Amino acid sequence: MKKIHGKEQIAFNRIFREFDEVYHMIALKCNLSDSAFYILYSICELGNGCLQKDICAMTFLSKQTIHSSIRNLEQAGYLKLEAGRGRDKHIFLTKAGETMVEQKIFPVLIAENQVFSEMTKEEGDALLSLSEKYLSILRKNLKNMQIDVQKKIEKGDSVLL
Repeated sequence: MKKIHGKEQIAFNRIFREFDEVYHMIALKCNLSDSAFYILYSICELGNGCLQKDICAMTFLSKQTIHSSIRNLEQAGYLKLEAGRGRDKHIFLTKAGETMVEQKIFPVLIAENQVFSEMTKEEGDALLSLSEKYLSILRKNLKNMQIDVQKKIEKGDSVLL
């Protein structure tokens, strides 16, 4: 099989996957599923009373995954749902949920904030700017992709840009 990634892309992909692994390990240490961790984390950012669709938009997890995990957290006594407009349900932390967030999620938020405080402002700005630029260019390239990569590979043509 022909290699089509450059060394920079391989390194970037490894780092990206390592981020996933770090947050997976955090969730495990909190005795939470990844989705439950991300829901509680999102509530910290969005605030009590947020909607399931807001959590979906923030986490990029499927509606079904979020719905199922919210139900599990509700059954475990960490969340309560209150009716909103139409079919909307507002999500609130219970007392047990607040304790869970204070003990398990806040330390993660503090550690994340510490990362940026240990960088110069320029480094933090560059990290954000370059990450946004990478994502923007990737979206554009995938949207405008007009070549059949498989055919190029089969012909032996280079697909590196």
